[in-house]
Amino acid sequence: MSIKRGRKFLNTPGPTNVPDRVLNAMHRSTLDLSDPDFLDVSKSCFLDMRKVIRTKGEIFLYASNGHGAWEAALANVFSPGDTVLVPESGNFSNAWKAMAEALHLKVEGIPGDWSRAIRPEAVEARLKQDKKGEIKGILLIHTDTATGITSDLPAIRAAIDAAGHPALLLVDTVAALGTVDYRMDEWGIDVTVGASQKGMMMPPGLGIVAASDKALEAHKNATMPRHYWDWKIRMEAAHYRKFCGTAPQLMVFGMREALNMLFEEGLETVFERHRVLAGATQAAVEIWGQAGALSINAVEPKERSMGVTTIRTAVGIDANELRIVCRDEMMTGLGGGLGLFDGKAFRIAHMGDINAPMLYGALGAVESTLGYLNIPHASGGITAAVEHVTKAKKTGSGPFTY
Repeated sequence: MSIKRGRKFLNTPGPTNVPDRVLNAMHRSTLDLSDPDFLDVSKSCFLDMRKVIRTKGEIFLYASNGHGAWEAALANVFSPGDTVLVPESGNFSNAWKAMAEALHLKVEGIPGDWSRAIRPEAVEARLKQDKKGEIKGILLIHTDTATGITSDLPAIRAAIDAAGHPALLLVDTVAALGTVDYRMDEWGIDVTVGASQKGMMMPPGLGIVAASDKALEAHKNATMPRHYWDWKIRMEAAHYRKFCGTAPQLMVFGMREALNMLFEEGLETVFERHRVLAGATQAAVEIWGQAGALSINAVEPKERSMGVTTIRTAVGIDANELRIVCRDEMMTGLGGGLGLFDGKAFRIAHMGDINAPMLYGALGAVESTLGYLNIPHASGGITAAVEHVTKAKKTGSGPFTY
């Protein structure tokens, strides 16, 4: 029997759902590079991204995914042979580390636990040992989508300050931007890396980088080979040079509409919506897990991501099979386990353009798949999610937007 009709649910942690308003904004003709209609929109996106990242720093937009923005960040502030410190937080800290090595940087890691956030005290201890200041930068993943864990950036900044170390602080907030508060300037972050396809509610294709004055100063002396990624070229007078050539116009029009939607909802309301939906997802998983086959990877509740929940499966349960059946039979896309978690975890995203009924549908698809595959789980997960949202509404304030 087939019940595959209607719209598919997308609960992967990137790409995420793209609102119709954003799609419609992109459904238009391209323009001359110097057309005022495009220039005005593009300039406004550069300015308004500062409001989301909360910075007075320079904004750079690249026709790339988040990995491209990673490379842009590294290439502009470091020279070959520089040493960078990478605290392990999951699959994506390891991937950024590998990119740094490919760019001929000396990379030192701080071993981590994929079920816990980055330990500020470990960062502080290592920096205090670096008496000669050989470490030029620290690469942090804000939220690692593989683990579903968000690290405490203000606490890590405090640890760096306590060590009295001058290293640049680079943060990947690709999976957190637009889901939680992010304060680049207040938290002393020198380079921020983001992307369009998660909390920013857009298709993949725009990499976002923000640079502090300290980072721009480091850029002047950095000798990493670069051209397309080069900040200097992109800060030249002609606006089209901000894209090192032809601008990705339709993506920029989409970004303008996505920013409009975020500001209309209000950033604080956006963050609260994500907090509530994350709690609802976690409530469902906690119930399912009572049978012993499923568990939330992030063991410390305060470290759990507001955008994605990573669920570990017990030995003998193929998480990849669960995800494939859920996608092909229940028409609900989930994230698979990455790196160490391949086949041992699946991920439910609750970020971007999503509300409570959309989440209920995805959770229902998962619970149905658990039953179909005879994976042990306690019943009542969906009810727990509904009750969590209902309680949040009763005890909260403001419009019911989730």
